[in-house]
Amino acid sequence: MGGWSQRMPGARDAFSRYTAPLLRGMALLPLLVSVSCAAPRPAPALLAAVSAASSPVESDLRVSLRHFDHLFAEATIGGERVGVLNIYSEAPDYRFAIEPREGYACVDDVARGMVLLAAMPTLDAARRRQLDLMTRFVLRLQADNGYFHNFIWAGGRINRDYRTSRAQLNWWSLRALWGLEAAMTRLPADAPLAMRARVAADRLVANLKRDLPAQGGGKGEGASWLPFGSGADAGATAMLGLMAHYRRTGDPGTRALLARLGEGLVQRQAGDARRFPFGAYRSWRDQWHAWGNAQAYALLRAGALLDRPDFTASALIEVDHFYPYLMEHGMLASFTLRPGAVESAEIARFPQIAYGISPMVLAATEAYRVTGKAGYRTTAQRLAQWFAGRNDATRPMYDPATGRVLDGITGSGAVNANAGAESTVEGLLALTALGGTPLP
Repeated sequence: MGGWSQRMPGARDAFSRYTAPLLRGMALLPLLVSVSCAAPRPAPALLAAVSAASSPVESDLRVSLRHFDHLFAEATIGGERVGVLNIYSEAPDYRFAIEPREGYACVDDVARGMVLLAAMPTLDAARRRQLDLMTRFVLRLQADNGYFHNFIWAGGRINRDYRTSRAQLNWWSLRALWGLEAAMTRLPADAPLAMRARVAADRLVANLKRDLPAQGGGKGEGASWLPFGSGADAGATAMLGLMAHYRRTGDPGTRALLARLGEGLVQRQAGDARRFPFGAYRSWRDQWHAWGNAQAYALLRAGALLDRPDFTASALIEVDHFYPYLMEHGMLASFTLRPGAVESAEIARFPQIAYGISPMVLAATEAYRVTGKAGYRTTAQRLAQWFAGRNDATRPMYDPATGRVLDGITGSGAVNANAGAESTVEGLLALTALGGTPLP
């Protein structure tokens, strides 16, 4: 399943882009319940087993790029050969599909694939070619305004008009920055392609310096300078690219923007060690959703890079208290906090997707890297057991023989067996980090 937020300023349904393909052809709806931290739900037996697990079965979680290679394809845009990942790969034969309003490949997934390849310890000639071609794809989708379009149609035609493909400050542009900066760590520095990537990334960062502060200011609880006015999730994605840009350039303006975004994320934290949601970061407005919930991961990395112990301390609250809550009481898809009553919330348990588990595995592994405390690695291993089959569907979501990561769990015992680009790449990013390889 390829997917990203449709969120635009003022939009309310932040994750319909995920649920629509995940539930296609099914009548299931997320299970909504009311919970109070004073009376938590009984823990499902399988998720209790996750909490008790001491380590993953390594053979079940070894990284395989076989399905990644299946999704990879070459295309031509504007006369230049590029590389893409097919968004949708549908069971049982895993043929490709196209979304009629959007297209068949997108920057959002390809940029993540670039991060994955850049994290590989070694790249043979075939992998270097993939990274080269995927970098060319992302560069081709940069618009005249410095932001990025997202989708292409068959024949290499860029989708310039649909709302999830407009060149603007949105998820795909932020992801493009991380992907380009990651690729530059593996491209020959004096190669023309690396030079193109530097120009594109610097141009995008100049946009972010201009446009993110323009969204608001001050120190209010809403952190209105974040993307979309309160988007801590998108802010975290911006930080991942900006950190790589700062490491490359040492630019003081990039550092200042990183610090500002990190401070916004800290303000979006809710609850504490004793009160629901136990230090989780609100994703946007009064909502939390698992997908893209990379705030703790971004803050841990920024805390180390910028020497901001306040960022590190904030992130560890979520890892120390919210993640154990999930492992004890059951994985969640989303919840909405009730204004003035942080102790209760409306919660949806489904759908559960790789993009919801991956940010937590990344954060826990980064907590281990930053602190050296073995308990954080254990937390990461327990969370990763979701991929190995200790989940509400009692089915492995990752197959190391094929490299497929299934698109999600739609209900208790119910799985979407498709294996699209987003699910596959997000799962592989988590397992790469779990194996001890940091992401660029």
